[in-house]
Amino acid sequence: MPLTKVLITVKTYPTLSSKYDELVCTAGFREDGSWIRLYPIPFRKKSYTEQYKKYDWVEVDLVKNTTDFRPESYRPFSADSRIEVVGHIDSKNYWTERKEIVLKKVYESLTPLIDQAKDKNTCTSLATFKPAEIIDFKIESVDREWDKNKLAKMRQMNLFE
Repeated sequence: MPLTKVLITVKTYPTLSSKYDELVCTAGFREDGSWIRLYPIPFRKKSYTEQYKKYDWVEVDLVKNTTDFRPESYRPFSADSRIEVVGHIDSKNYWTERKEIVLKKVYESLTPLIDQAKDKNTCTSLATFKPAEIIDFKIESVDREWDKNKLAKMRQMNLFE
């Protein structure tokens, strides 16, 4: 796949990996409006100019992630692949420009989304979903404990203070 332009809309909490050290899973939209997942990304190892924010447009050399069956999954060509931030979409005018991309295809029922997720031909795993009603919303504090051995390895590599 040639250099791909992606609008970053999702960044996961960093996870520790014995193979990749620390990494994040990132998702967003291609210019055509289709979803794409980028994994693994060694985010904190990237230079400051490569550390993207949500709603940044980035360009990166990607290849299909053959270890992940989901059709939206890609990975950088190599661990050293450069990620270039080439733009940002702000929230001006009630997020108008962001909405034009993110809300192109919105599911309002889980039934077709679940059907597509189970279908071996489509296997949809990323989508924009708008519930008919929000019944409740809770924010709960979670204590996250990382594997002590992995954390010790990260400290040895000076990735954590």
